[in-house]
Amino acid sequence: MTRSTEIKNGIIIFIGMVLYFLLMDVLGLSKYYYLRILNVFIILYGLNRTIKHNLSIGKTKYITNMISCVLTGLIGTVLSLLVLMITLSLKDNGAYLTHLSDAFKMANEVTEAEYIFGLLIQAVATVVVVSLIFMQYWKTKGVFKQEIKS
Repeated sequence: MTRSTEIKNGIIIFIGMVLYFLLMDVLGLSKYYYLRILNVFIILYGLNRTIKHNLSIGKTKYITNMISCVLTGLIGTVLSLLVLMITLSLKDNGAYLTHLSDAFKMANEVTEAEYIFGLLIQAVATVVVVSLIFMQYWKTKGVFKQEIKS
């Protein structure tokens, strides 16, 4: 089974998140950690594109769309975390990491690995929760086939 839709929309999420965080950094807004929550709208956009595409090609099973949603979100967020890892390795001696961890109110002595792992756990949780909420939203529209086994 091909997963081109999930990859394409995951890359759209990735590009959106990178641009969003770069813009926040350039404008000096990265110190306001509460603005970082707005990246959920970028994830919602990518997940919505995936579901709409699946429905347009006749994929109407709930579980299939749920897996597709989670996979799309994970592709986008993991790619974003990889870019963050590269960024942290290129920045000056942990000063940027200290700036990021201060914005999240983390302990002063956090390593790159701990920071990335924390963000990975947060990203996976966000993707799963947002996917569940989104799937329920689409379920109320009656677009999924009922799977009845006798």
